[in-house]
Amino acid sequence: MEFDNVYDELKARGFVEQVTNEEELRLLLQRDRITCYIGFDPTADSLHAGSLVPLMALHHMKRYGHRPIAILGGGTAMVGDPSGKTEMRKMLTREQIIANGEKIRRQIQTFIGSDGLIIDNADWLLELKYIDFLRDIGRHFSVNRMLTAEAYKIRLETGLSFLEFNYQLLQAYDYLILYQKYGCRLQMGGNDQWGNILAGTELIRKVEGADAYAITFPLLTTASGQKMGKTAQGAVWLDAEKTTPYDFYQYWINTDDRDVIRFLQLLTLVSQKDIAAYTRLKDEALREAKQRLAYEITKIVHGEEAAEKAREVSEALFRRGEIADGIPETRIAAAEFEKGFPIAALAARVGLTPSSSEARRLIRQGGLYLNGMRIEDETAVVKPSDFENGGILLRAGKKRYHRVVIEH
Repeated sequence: MEFDNVYDELKARGFVEQVTNEEELRLLLQRDRITCYIGFDPTADSLHAGSLVPLMALHHMKRYGHRPIAILGGGTAMVGDPSGKTEMRKMLTREQIIANGEKIRRQIQTFIGSDGLIIDNADWLLELKYIDFLRDIGRHFSVNRMLTAEAYKIRLETGLSFLEFNYQLLQAYDYLILYQKYGCRLQMGGNDQWGNILAGTELIRKVEGADAYAITFPLLTTASGQKMGKTAQGAVWLDAEKTTPYDFYQYWINTDDRDVIRFLQLLTLVSQKDIAAYTRLKDEALREAKQRLAYEITKIVHGEEAAEKAREVSEALFRRGEIADGIPETRIAAAEFEKGFPIAALAARVGLTPSSSEARRLIRQGGLYLNGMRIEDETAVVKPSDFENGGILLRAGKKRYHRVVIEH
């Protein structure tokens, strides 16, 4: 451990954007072993790269001996969080939410270990009696104050439903329940959750007369202004079936030079001493830091074996020019190539580009390759004769590869 206190580590690594009663919380974390929590919405069947900051925060808490709780929002997901949204979320069925939660549960466990708790807030929210809830909890909330919250102000411009307006009460109630059942005294989350988390600390103070604390993390974007974990092809998922370990590794290898140090701090356990050494590297030498970043994050999410394989494949492709096993691969029936398969459509089919039109734009820019040869013609087709040993290699730009194997 590099620090005596988990709060000092979180702050040094850039996790702390806002905090309540900073010095008091710091002393508490140094003196006692506390319980903390972060909520995760099961609105998809996998978490994505944007979830890594809260997951790593829980991991740091565990490392320092505190007890982390991850709340699966099985109850709140049926309402929808308006924070950071310009329109109401699509409503999911209870069955969809449960199925998503089971998959996400396994991903979270990787970060919090067997001592951490994963709890579904549906356990208490779905059984609430509405009138009792309004009398016991709703009376502590001021509508005027709620409407000053940034999340609600944004949604008021496009229309805030009464359903969404209840979200802050439900999240605050989660914090109260966790305090009462588990002694939870710290909630953490993204900076867009600041108002919701403060509502929870206030509710605990009013109902229990106790102090509870809040930390929010910066909302991460890349240096180019893009949301972290978003690509032209969509989200970078933690599920290996949705984003392969190789593609996951490649996403981090391609990190903008300006983001490498920040991501090493937030998303890995690399020591401050090693990170400081990387700050002195520039241009091509910085690739060493990117390789460390990609390897460390892939190891945490997918395990050491998958990280080693992804690194091996990456080096084989980019340093030695080999066609290594392990790069993304799609098998397509030979019959589909008999009359010629339009290469723009093929690039979209295997996920190298989000659409055929995007592939054609890439061709015009000189960025699409077949077996190492640049494609010049937007209308080019792939024929059976293009396959070498039963496969072809497509490349988009300098670093994104995909193998297509023909099946007879």
